[in-house]
Amino acid sequence: MRPTEVRRAAVLGSPVAHSLSPVLHGAAYEALGLPWTYERVECDESQLPGLVAGLSDEWVGLSVTMPGKRAALSFASKATPRAVAVGAANTLVRDGSGWLADCTDVDGVVGALQASGCLGGSLGVVLGAGGTACAALAAFVDLKITSAVVVVRDPARAAEAVACAERLGLPLTVSRWADTDFAALAREAEVLVNTVPPAATEPLVAELAAAAHLLDVIYHPWPTPLATAVSAAGGEIATGLDMLLHQAFGQVTHFTGQPAPRLAMRDALFAATGGILPLPL
Repeated sequence: MRPTEVRRAAVLGSPVAHSLSPVLHGAAYEALGLPWTYERVECDESQLPGLVAGLSDEWVGLSVTMPGKRAALSFASKATPRAVAVGAANTLVRDGSGWLADCTDVDGVVGALQASGCLGGSLGVVLGAGGTACAALAAFVDLKITSAVVVVRDPARAAEAVACAERLGLPLTVSRWADTDFAALAREAEVLVNTVPPAATEPLVAELAAAAHLLDVIYHPWPTPLATAVSAAGGEIATGLDMLLHQAFGQVTHFTGQPAPRLAMRDALFAATGGILPLPL
C-alpha cells in the first residue's frame, strides 16, 4: 500500500452519532500524512456481518462499539488471543481476504490505569459485569494483578465474566452487591474499576473512597460523586475518556501499520472535549 493511496475506515455502532473516534483517527491520519477517511456508520449487531462482508478493498479497518462487539468477533476469520479471552472485539482489520478481530479495549484499560500510576498489585475489583468488565479482567492480567472480584446485584449475570476469567487463568470471586463489604474491598484493592451508573455508587462513595486507583468508565457528566470521593481521599483517577484514547492507539497501528501519533491524538481529543480532563499519556 502506497502512503498516498486513499483508504477508508469507520466506527460501527448503534447509536454512533456521539462517537469521538473520528476525532482520534482523523488526527492520527493527518499526523501520519495519510489521505484517509474515517466515518461513523450506524450498524447494529444483526447488520454487522452483511455490512462488513460487502466492503470493498479500500476499507482497511473498523472500530466497533456497542452493540456489535460480540458479532464482530464471531464474524472475523481470525482473532487475537485476547479478543477470544474477552469474548468480544472492538477492532476489525483487513487481513488478506478476511478480517482479523482484536480487542484494544484491553489497551484502553491498561493505558488509562498506568497513566494514573497503577503498577499492578494483588487484587483488582470491578463493579458490574458487562462487556467492559471482561476487558478490565484482561487488563488486570496484563498489569500483573493476581486476583479479582466482580461485584454484581445478581451473581447469575456474571457468567460471562466468570468464563472470561477462566480463559485468562485469573482467579475470580463473584460478590453479591447486597452482601459486599465495600469499605473493606476498597481498602484491599489496588485498583477499582467502576462500570455501573453514578446513581448505583453514590450511596457508597464513603465506603469506596479508600480505593488507591479508580477507573470510572463514566466521563460525562464529570466528575462523578465516586471520583470526587476517591480523589479527595488521595486516590488516583482514570476515566472512560482515558480508555477511549488509549484503545485508539492500537487501532491506528492495526489500520496503518505505523506507530500511533499519541500526542496528536491526545491533543485532538482534549480540544474536542473542551479540556474537561487532562488525558495523561
